[in-house]
Amino acid sequence: MRILVTGGAGFIPSHLCERLVEQGHDVVGVDNFVTGHHRNLARLLTLPRFSFVEADVTKELPVEGRFDRIYHMASPASPIDYVQLPFETLYCGSDATRIALDRCRKDGARFFLASTSEVYGDPLVHPQPETYWGNVNSIGPRSVYDEAKRFAEAVTMAYHRYHGVETRIVRIFNTYGPRMRENDGRVMPAFISQALRRQPLTVFGDGLQTRSFCFVDDNVRGLMSLMESDLTEPCNIGNPHEMTMLQLAEYINMYTGNTAGIVHKPLPTDDPLQRKPIIDRARNTFGWEPHVSFEEGVERTVGYFRELIEL
Repeated sequence: MRILVTGGAGFIPSHLCERLVEQGHDVVGVDNFVTGHHRNLARLLTLPRFSFVEADVTKELPVEGRFDRIYHMASPASPIDYVQLPFETLYCGSDATRIALDRCRKDGARFFLASTSEVYGDPLVHPQPETYWGNVNSIGPRSVYDEAKRFAEAVTMAYHRYHGVETRIVRIFNTYGPRMRENDGRVMPAFISQALRRQPLTVFGDGLQTRSFCFVDDNVRGLMSLMESDLTEPCNIGNPHEMTMLQLAEYINMYTGNTAGIVHKPLPTDDPLQRKPIIDRARNTFGWEPHVSFEEGVERTVGYFRELIEL
């Protein structure tokens, strides 16, 4: 197939592009490098079935030819981004989603929306099933991401219902692995970078808030399986293995041999206290569940950041 991936120079999308090319598809990545990085494309640009277009997908998709699949992955996706790039984040969820859906309608392509567990906000239901409607502060600092994705889901379903576009929606839970940005504000790269520099790890609040971490290889396998399934309802993709931020910090310090310890800072506004997916829908519909252990994932991620920091 011929497949378009928006945000193709980003963390998860660049891994997705590689897997799609490995399966024999012709893949076009589009990115404007607001949060993506050229180094994520280094291997991809050597592959004959991959091509890249630099463009702002909130304004246009300047790529010729018909596509069979469009993965809309473009969006800033970290707490630092929400503060520094509020409008870019909003427009990726609104304008870029509409533009990509219009292209799918024209091409007869299947559309894939990368939504997020952030649509659940600071959840009052734990763990989170896809049937939970969420607890989002619509005017808080995180709302530019949370509400952009909630709108993106709504417009995706509208195109499905009223225009007959084939659509798939994934709600991605915390994902980690090589190609994350060192300073993007998410906890895994923050802890690993601090530990490798022999600095104390910054834990917000009391550190008892939880997250569930899925390695990027498992995530991408889930995205591709969902795209080729018959499921039109939103689907959680994440690893149900839940841990507190204190547990994560202690493990990263132990693994890297960092003896600088931990420092606490105030909890950011609207930071979710719990996050854990129920993945029954993915498991029962297309047989997906994570396989990469937390220990292996951390080993591979630390290895990447060690090389990055030494560059």
